Amino acid sequence: MYLCLCKGISDSDVREAGQAGIVMPCQLKAKFGLKEAGCCGRCSKNIQEFAQIAMSVHQTPSSNSVRN
Repeated sequence: MYLCLCKGISDSDVREAGQAGIVMPCQLKAKFGLKEAGCCGRCSKNIQEFAQIAMSVHQTPSSNSVRN
């Protein structure tokens, strides 16, 4: 799903950033150029959603998950 149409940023792009350790709002803004010209600024206002998605890759698995 696209989170930013101006920059073409998808939720999988944000998850990849999270896997690389980029999880803070200021880091995400810098990585994806959300303050640059050509961006409407809407996703910059909703940066907390980006941060939640990025941090979700670092959550520990639940005790109900299947183990190999």
